[in-house]
Amino acid sequence: MKKNYTWLVWIVAIAVILGVSYFAYNMRQNDKKESVTEFIDDLSQGKVESVFGAAGYRFNVVLKGTENSGKDPAQYYDYYFYVSVGGHAQVLDRVDVFNNNLQTGFTTVTLSFDNPVTTDYMSIIYYVLIAGVLIAFGVVIIRGIRSQNNQALNIGKSSARMSQNIKTRFSDVAGAEEEKEELVEVIDFLKNPRKYTEMGAKIPTGILLVGPPGTGKTLFAKAVAGEAGVPFFSISGSDFVEMYVGVGASRVRSLFDQAKKNMPCIVFIDEIDAVGRQRGAGLGGGNDEREQTLNQLLVELDGFEVNSGIICMAATNRSDILDPALTRPGRFDRQIFVHRPDVRGREAILKVHARNKPLASDVDFKIVARITPGCTGADLANLLNEAAILAVRNNHKSVSMSDITEGLEKLAMGPAKRSRLVTEKDKRITAYHESGHAVLGYLLPNTDTVHEVTIIPRGNAGGYTWMRPDDDSTYDSKAKMLDTITMSLGGRIAEELIINDITGGASGDIKQITDTARKMVTVYGMTDELGTVYLGGEGEVFVGRDYGSTKTISDLTASKIDDEIYKIINQCHRKGTDILKEHLDELNIMARVLVAKETIYEEEVKLIMEGKSFEEVCDFIDKKWAKKAAENDKRIKEELKRVRGEDDRNDPNSGGNNPFSSEPNVGKDTNDPLAKNDGNKSEGNKNAKKEEINIFDHTPRGEM
Repeated sequence: MKKNYTWLVWIVAIAVILGVSYFAYNMRQNDKKESVTEFIDDLSQGKVESVFGAAGYRFNVVLKGTENSGKDPAQYYDYYFYVSVGGHAQVLDRVDVFNNNLQTGFTTVTLSFDNPVTTDYMSIIYYVLIAGVLIAFGVVIIRGIRSQNNQALNIGKSSARMSQNIKTRFSDVAGAEEEKEELVEVIDFLKNPRKYTEMGAKIPTGILLVGPPGTGKTLFAKAVAGEAGVPFFSISGSDFVEMYVGVGASRVRSLFDQAKKNMPCIVFIDEIDAVGRQRGAGLGGGNDEREQTLNQLLVELDGFEVNSGIICMAATNRSDILDPALTRPGRFDRQIFVHRPDVRGREAILKVHARNKPLASDVDFKIVARITPGCTGADLANLLNEAAILAVRNNHKSVSMSDITEGLEKLAMGPAKRSRLVTEKDKRITAYHESGHAVLGYLLPNTDTVHEVTIIPRGNAGGYTWMRPDDDSTYDSKAKMLDTITMSLGGRIAEELIINDITGGASGDIKQITDTARKMVTVYGMTDELGTVYLGGEGEVFVGRDYGSTKTISDLTASKIDDEIYKIINQCHRKGTDILKEHLDELNIMARVLVAKETIYEEEVKLIMEGKSFEEVCDFIDKKWAKKAAENDKRIKEELKRVRGEDDRNDPNSGGNNPFSSEPNVGKDTNDPLAKNDGNKSEGNKNAKKEEINIFDHTPRGEM
């Protein structure tokens, strides 16, 4: 219920008006304050003409020979002063003595008073109103503190949000079928706990979802609650941590008290590493408040009765820093790793996120899934959203394949900077740099396929070479790593051979190859000198655990590691140099084509490496794009014709494309290219898209 504070507004308004009137009474044009001593000195020297005694023991003084001389001292005066209660009579006596002992030529000082009763009453009323306003504000503040929604007095209560009737289902979670199977048992227990109890089985107390950011861990938890139809308590790990001692532990107790009142239910703690990291001293630990909160969480998880109906789920992407007591059996019994989706998973995720988007007929999610290796569900959702924004920007009626590929390039490398002024010299250097990557990428047997080479600046890169992996390989062999390092050095090698100088454009390549070579030596054990010994770590460092730890390698071994890294990179550099020297003609032609056309694709790269001339390649590019432009125009005309033919406003039986139809067009089988596309294409369309994969397949590698 909304409270009415109109009375308070009126009190404040009246107090302000009276206060302004009260203070305006004493505010004058020449408001200047002096001390009593200065007044007595002026009085003794015969400078005072008149004195006006106002309320509150204030005296206004008019001096002789000033601009205020002869005027009303109540309004015009030279200065004023205050006296205490005891000093009031002394001032009067001084004035009387001065008037009785006047010498010739001096004017009698007249001391007058205004109505003290009125002014005293005004003062009393003013101060009473001020006190009333302060009391009113105090009452409002106290009521606010005691309010149920105010957290000042409820600081120890849990801020978890309880949701019922969750609409998220497993159909909204795609690309993780194995993870779904792990959670089916939890849903079945929440729906039918009796059969597990009769069998003597104990359902896991806690389930820990582990995986990279954006893989859908939170979405999984909501889907479990939605499928089971139980209340869902969600809270972040950081919500437990507070600056006040004991608040975190109190909130943990409050959270599980609420859960026990709403059994069966699911308690979900997102980013649990904020409160569940390893206990102990060090720069990253030693926080007593956080450790108290963790201790209380451990107690609550251990205090569950067998099959109590409370399932605690948590999500994190830093399971390596969690306290071992949190992940032991009896607390978080089951850990489910939510991995990045494979090509089939990415296709399913794309279909889910495309439900509310009109898709053009040339969109094939199989191709999009192949060109997005390593992308999570969040990445794919962002990709389709970016494609929809680009479609609106380009005034398209539906999201086309070109919008999706442009969105992918924008997200990976940044927006294209076609308006950037690039000199012919820089354009030539970039062309040779990217041609070096492309030639080696084409010739080396263990690298991914070259699909696009461009010298158009994008993001911080002056140009880039995109590679598409042939499959979602889990492991990289030593041969592939060495060829990848060689390909990445292609830009620098091309600069050395053609320009006889080097630029800073290979800085990103150098960093990448150094990291790869270091992992080959220290992590993967791929050197004969050091053998299969783990010599370093990968991943992030947890300061509270790793700070101050003893060295695991000697200075001599560290020196050998550096030598092996240099050996690998130098070996690859020599190999790349030898290959490019043998194919200087192809390198020169590719650079010339890039300068002329700015962007080439797999087809052009293949023609160049097969020995085609500059003129032949340029002619092929012109014909290819002219054909595609004609096909695009034809497709647009056919779509418009089909739309116009189906948009019959006079036919009540016309389908969902009728804007006057009350029946929505969602989920209907229609040939309208502007209608929702569920990704189900005919086999002929699939084959047609496979022929165009060389244009749309992109994986960034070797940017300039």
